[in-house]
Amino acid sequence: MEIEEAMLAAEERMEKAIDSLANAFGSVRTGRANAKVLDRITVEYYGAQTPINQIAGIKSPDAHLLVIEPWDKGALKAIEKAIQESDLGVSPSNDGAVIRLPFPSLTEERRRELVKQCKGYAEEARVAVRNARRDANSELAKAQKGGELTEDDVHSGEASVQKLTDSYIAKVDDLFKKKEEEVMEI
Repeated sequence: MEIEEAMLAAEERMEKAIDSLANAFGSVRTGRANAKVLDRITVEYYGAQTPINQIAGIKSPDAHLLVIEPWDKGALKAIEKAIQESDLGVSPSNDGAVIRLPFPSLTEERRRELVKQCKGYAEEARVAVRNARRDANSELAKAQKGGELTEDDVHSGEASVQKLTDSYIAKVDDLFKKKEEEVMEI
């Protein structure tokens, strides 16, 4: 029973690493306007840091423009300031009712920087997957020392954990490859 528990715990952690990677990739700006790039930007709103999508409607009327329409017009300046202070690389345009975010096409140099950033996110996910593998293997070793598992059980458990690790590393590589293609697409 110990092997299944270790496998389940490892798989759960590996799945979280994949979800985290997908979120990180979602926040990386490509040449198209995508509301997800605003997810990690918070605004000082009535004394609390609040995500933009919780205080405003975000629309994308075309591929290179986001329109942010706050429900409370008093938050316009705060939203504009938060976007300017972020590392988004886009200048907001405030007309008193909505904020427009024009997304110009990315330069080749900026695309390469974004691919490097994505590569870093992918490596963090790989490390998280390997850490889950290490922890699962150490749980199996503890169970063997405690007399709950035989040496053969531990070896077969480690082989199963390695197969699981390989499949999740392949998922990370696949996600990175897709994101790289998306970023480099003109």
